Amino acid sequence: MDAQQFIAEFGHFVDAPGGLEKLRILVLQLAVQGKLLKQTGPRQSYLLGDVGKWGSGGTPAKTHGEYYNGDIPWLVIGDLNDGLVTSASSSITLKGLESSSAKLVPPGTLFIGMYGSIGKLGIAGMACATNQAIAHCIADEAIALTRYLFIFIRANRDHLFSQGKGLAQQNISQTILKAQQIELPYVTEQEQIVAKVDELMAICDQLEKQHKDRRKLQNALRQSTLQALANAQSPHELRASWQRMQANIGRLFLEPADVDDAIAGLKSLAVRGVLVEAGRSAPDVARVKTECSVLRSGYIAGGLMRRQKLVSMAESDLTYPEHWAVAAFDEVAVVIGGVTKGRDLRGKQVEVCPYLSVANVQRGYFELESLKSIEISHDELPKYLVHQGDLLITEGGDWDKVGRTAIWRGGVENCLHQNHVFKARVPSEQLLAEWVELVFNSGVGRDYFAGASKQTTNLASINMTQLRSFPLPIPPLEEQRRILESLGALNDLCDEWRRQLAHERDLASLFAAASVSALTGINIKQDEDTAVKAPQIELIAPIRIGTLPDVKDQAPLAAMLARHQGEMLARDLWHRFGGEIDAFYAQLKSEVAHGWITEPAVAEVRAKPVEAAGT
Repeated sequence: MDAQQFIAEFGHFVDAPGGLEKLRILVLQLAVQGKLLKQTGPRQSYLLGDVGKWGSGGTPAKTHGEYYNGDIPWLVIGDLNDGLVTSASSSITLKGLESSSAKLVPPGTLFIGMYGSIGKLGIAGMACATNQAIAHCIADEAIALTRYLFIFIRANRDHLFSQGKGLAQQNISQTILKAQQIELPYVTEQEQIVAKVDELMAICDQLEKQHKDRRKLQNALRQSTLQALANAQSPHELRASWQRMQANIGRLFLEPADVDDAIAGLKSLAVRGVLVEAGRSAPDVARVKTECSVLRSGYIAGGLMRRQKLVSMAESDLTYPEHWAVAAFDEVAVVIGGVTKGRDLRGKQVEVCPYLSVANVQRGYFELESLKSIEISHDELPKYLVHQGDLLITEGGDWDKVGRTAIWRGGVENCLHQNHVFKARVPSEQLLAEWVELVFNSGVGRDYFAGASKQTTNLASINMTQLRSFPLPIPPLEEQRRILESLGALNDLCDEWRRQLAHERDLASLFAAASVSALTGINIKQDEDTAVKAPQIELIAPIRIGTLPDVKDQAPLAAMLARHQGEMLARDLWHRFGGEIDAFYAQLKSEVAHGWITEPAVAEVRAKPVEAAGT
């Protein structure tokens, strides 16, 4: 990749996740490689230990109060900000300084984190001291400028981190730091490089501000569009708002998480009854209540639950279609509390069973990897067992966990539920458990549970009475099914949007990393959760059609090229192909071998070497 290609693709670079940070790293690496400005003379190699006076700090004894809260700023690693350090979170006295290995260093001293945040940097903007987790270097003015050393170490931070040791907390010694090799230009060139880096970093800051401003505008536009969607009063209005949103996906959604807002809005619309055309019949609520009453009476007679106090339906100012019914949840479902841990089971026949806790019950699904077990008396087992079709509802925890609901589909034998997870059974076939799950997990349910819950700092909970009092909207059975089917189709579309956005972000991130590598020769570390592997070809390489294949030939890539004037960028062709990169590369090689795609020029397409595991 040359500079011209980089400029042509600059927008993709900046918009990539972490793209601006990669741009800053690119500037720094080009600076220390002598590629940012024309070199004015030869460079001389040194070890970092040769370019200044090195040392580290210390910590005065905590037991001596007179050592702290003095006039000497005392830095810990959290005070380092990768820039000029002008304040400290703590201070020590002169006695504290003299009683420890802490040292008073002058303004302009370079700081480097050695423990935990390896390579975190700072330049002293004042006379100060540090603790032992920070190394310092007072540069020899005749050899190097502190700012140039700062740029060098910042550009090579990943390399420093790779040399760290320790599991719980990474650390690096001064010996390793001082052994790093550095090539220094003349002092005048160092000054010019520092000035150019400052200039380019200011441009990066401006780009970052513009990016944030654009993101704010995009968020506002998305929220406005989603509000129009939420305010739809009929399926016709909803379709119009939905079509406007579909037509502007690229402007409204930037990150996969943005799609969650659309899904939440659709759930609320579904529960309000504007997702599908209204039915003509009314729900058979009398039958639903009767079947619930029969089930409850059987549970009481069989000792599975005690007779509960009557509850009234909570008040609600929400409106639903006129032909729907609204009933207290207690009238249509039997709610049972779960088993309590730590009970005295001495003298009883006990069994050990897995149980569902709040952490296991998510919105619409279960997280079963961390399933724990509990002892329970044999005669209580039928009461606390969960059965297929049961609704599990969380009592509380963090404020956003209240009322979280999922339907149990089985798969774990003799599974119970803890007392912080309610179990509800809807016996009537006229009321779908999937409908109840949707209502509880929608904005309607979440607003009710948030308002009814008892809240403390970051914690909230509901009791069984509040759950039983929930005002549940009940459409006719046929309408429940149509709503759930329509919502499922729209959710599938939103999931596809999310996958496309994630794919595009991954490609942009890979392009940014590949650009840095191509321009500097240095591979920068990718996030571990990057979902796509790097292509075996340069992302910007053009791919051109060769001999036009027959319809019967297995040549999907050539067919795509034929529909796009016979040429596409490899990045775009891969994106349209839609498969894993390994499959794309294998297909590309096959079509090149058949002559359907021309052999890419070496300068345009390069196979990347396969790296050994762990490198």
